Amino acid sequence: MVKNIGIGTGRRKTATARVFVREGSGKITVNGKDVNEYFATAEQIQVVTQPLMVTGNENKFDIVINVTGGGLNGQAGACLHGISRALIQVDQDNHAALKANNYLSRDSRMVERKKFGQRGARRKFQFSKR
Repeated sequence: MVKNIGIGTGRRKTATARVFVREGSGKITVNGKDVNEYFATAEQIQVVTQPLMVTGNENKFDIVINVTGGGLNGQAGACLHGISRALIQVDQDNHAALKANNYLSRDSRMVERKKFGQRGARRKFQFSKR
């Protein structure tokens, strides 16, 4: 049986990522696929690996991520948040570096809901005088 040494939940927009940190060699798995297969762009992959780079743990841990909801950019942000939280459970010394880079704060920006009698959240239907 594989033992998780750190567990973290990350959220961004409507995406939620459950992150499990295990002893290993630096392999990152997202929903059963390698991180390079799952995410479409290099920027998204870089976002996911940033907490490991900042703390110097690139090749120390295997990371298993289950992510649901949202699009790929939101999911990448959720993974960053979850990995950061899990790394603090592994070693409390990581807290200062992660906090300095603002990886521990939840980005609370969400899509504003559509209101009734309007075309969108803020957009109104065209006014007709006659």
